[in-house]
Amino acid sequence: MGTVEKDSTQSYDQTALDGARSTEAPRVGILTPRDVPLGGPRAMKVRRTLPQRSRPTIGAWCFADHYGPDDVALTGGMNVPPHPHIGLQTVSWLFSGEIEHRDSLGNHTLVRPGELNLMTGGHGISHSEVSTSGTTVLHGVQLWVALPEQHRNTDPDFRHHVPEPVRVGGAEIRVFLGSLAGVTSPVPAFTPLLGAEIVLEPRATVTLAVDASFEHGLLVDTGPVRLGDTLLRPAELGYAAEGNTALTLANTSEERARTVLLGGTPFGEQFVMWWNFIGRTHEEIAQAREDWQNASARFGTVEGYNGERLPAPSLPNTVIRPRGNPRATAPRQPEESP
Repeated sequence: MGTVEKDSTQSYDQTALDGARSTEAPRVGILTPRDVPLGGPRAMKVRRTLPQRSRPTIGAWCFADHYGPDDVALTGGMNVPPHPHIGLQTVSWLFSGEIEHRDSLGNHTLVRPGELNLMTGGHGISHSEVSTSGTTVLHGVQLWVALPEQHRNTDPDFRHHVPEPVRVGGAEIRVFLGSLAGVTSPVPAFTPLLGAEIVLEPRATVTLAVDASFEHGLLVDTGPVRLGDTLLRPAELGYAAEGNTALTLANTSEERARTVLLGGTPFGEQFVMWWNFIGRTHEEIAQAREDWQNASARFGTVEGYNGERLPAPSLPNTVIRPRGNPRATAPRQPEESP
């Protein structure tokens, strides 16, 4: 799911200083989302917090779409025709609803709340995503992971995993990638990563030990939630640079709050990200587009989808340049609780 538009200019609050002292509350920058139509101007809307021009990645996480809760009777739900991917992994995580996944490897599975579906594009894969007829409210996140140079042309793959929840104080945590709160996901990653859903009881506070070599992003689904001293409202993503050995999350409301914590070692490689492709040069992206348009065997065939596959948009008239993360600068000042 998801495409990256040719113009990726976005609202951005500068990120936290590198190397924040682990003995202090992390200095947190706030990344605000923008609304993007998924698959066309009349399609389902998503809130996109990654990539942003000033922060393309958090670890190897390079894309974050947050959607819902949507009444599918009003929105029509999700219907993303077969489309291709290279050089990345897709991570589907639902809070409510159900999505039917089909891919060119022959996988046909349902994405359900609390269940990880991870697809590796590698050299080339295609898939479709359609909300099921039994879905009344669709709500979740779609995330991408950039593959490092050594593995970006790996064979395509698909993994399904149902993480067991773990209780830490007033928090319920489901670790779908990496390690947190004494739990390690069995799903392998190509770079050091963390992905976890954290649900906080009303007014609950939890402090979690984290890897100091990781930078972290906390996406708030329902809240508000404080990360350290910084208040994050629903749909905002708080960024904390590497150097922290612990993160403190606090639910400031009288309702349960839900967040998704992402982390990883800073992704040091530059890359080109266009449409559904991640490569290293404009020429590589152009070749992938041509292969898809020509129905190359590279991307296989998605069987069972009722409709046509998604055509690729036109390439921009200028050369797409690779880019990476800039050095972080001072964050926006924390806000007081309402």
